[in-house]
Amino acid sequence: MIGRAHHVIIDCPEPERLAEFYSELIGLPVTYRSADFAVVSVDQTTSGFGFQRAPDHRPPRWPDPEHPQQMHLDVMVDDLSVADEEVLRLGGRPLPGGEHVYADPAGHPFCLIPRPSWAPPIDSD
Repeated sequence: MIGRAHHVIIDCPEPERLAEFYSELIGLPVTYRSADFAVVSVDQTTSGFGFQRAPDHRPPRWPDPEHPQQMHLDVMVDDLSVADEEVLRLGGRPLPGGEHVYADPAGHPFCLIPRPSWAPPIDSD
């Protein structure tokens, strides 16, 4: 095991507005807010759904592949450099535009993030 799922990230034009929508929809609070990012989760020390500002956001058109779904996973890890090597070994491919950003073998993006201090260490057994 390299890491644990942290947040499912959803691109959108207005993160706080979309977080409020999902907060009401699923009955969980908005636990983090900034200008470009918001989180809905059980509490401030629990993984959940992240809403990320995408300035040129074009909404998906289900099931039109010309306008695909726009989400990615954040995977929390204890050591970014070790996790980077393991992801490459497993067949992940680095993506441009940021450190620790990869595509899985099918091309889906995901990010490695440092384990937040509130989360227990990753169990590597």
